[in-house]
Amino acid sequence: MARALSDDLRIRVLKASTNGLSARQAASRFGIGVSTAIRWVARAKAGERTARPQGRRRGSSLDAHEAFIVGLIEKRRDITLHEMAARLLTELARPR
Repeated sequence: MARALSDDLRIRVLKASTNGLSARQAASRFGIGVSTAIRWVARAKAGERTARPQGRRRGSSLDAHEAFIVGLIEKRRDITLHEMAARLLTELARPR
């Protein structure tokens, strides 16, 4: 995977593009790939001016218990984190 480019560079490319340069000219001026500049300009026109998050979302140890936790919250909206943890521990300790 290619290296990440700075937000400052993205802002400069977008500013040059709004000041009349084409995406290809801006790419040449700032030393980035033409396809990168074209993609940045297209996304900026759609309202997306910042970089998207990179990498995968790391899994949580609570992902397996999502339905149980959501169920607790739906039953009682004002449940505290300590109460949820206690209920989860008792649920995990139960023999199945």
